[in-house]
Amino acid sequence: MYRFTDYYHNEVTLSFESYPFSSDPKHVWVVCRYENQWLLTEHSDRGYEFPGGKVEKDETADEAAIREVKEETGGIVKNLTYLGQYKVQGKEKVIVKNIYFATIEILEKQQQYFETFGPILLEKIPKNIKYDKKYSFIMKDDVLHHSLLEINKRWNIK
Repeated sequence: MYRFTDYYHNEVTLSFESYPFSSDPKHVWVVCRYENQWLLTEHSDRGYEFPGGKVEKDETADEAAIREVKEETGGIVKNLTYLGQYKVQGKEKVIVKNIYFATIEILEKQQQYFETFGPILLEKIPKNIKYDKKYSFIMKDDVLHHSLLEINKRWNIK
C-alpha cells in the first residue's frame, strides 16, 4: 500500500490488492496499450491523460472502463485487467477509483469523442511529466508511477 499527496494536496492511498477500498467503486482509470504504444486521450480541459471517468447507473466498473476507452479514444478493448484501486481523501468527498490495464484491438475513428479531442499515441511516457503543462493533473501524482511499475512487473512492458 502506498500513501502520498496528489497534485491538489489531497491524501491518496493506492493498493494493488483486490478491491481494498470498495467492491463498488464509482470511478475508473484505464492505462492502455495499442500496437506497442501508450494510448492516451486529450481531455478538452485537462490535457493528455489515460481514459477514465464515472461508473454510470446500472453499469459495472469493468463495463465503465470499456465504455470510457471507446468514448474518449475510439479504442476497442481486447483485454481488460484489474490492476489496483486508489482512494482520494478530498476536502469535500472521498473518491475511490479502479485502475485497469487494457490492450486495445483497434482504434475506430469517432465522429465525436466524449469530452476529449480523441486519441494520443506515445512510445514512452515522459520522465518530466510532472512539469509538462500539456499533461493532466491525473498524470502527475504517484498513481501513474506505481501503476507503470506494476504493469512492468506483471507484463514486462516499459
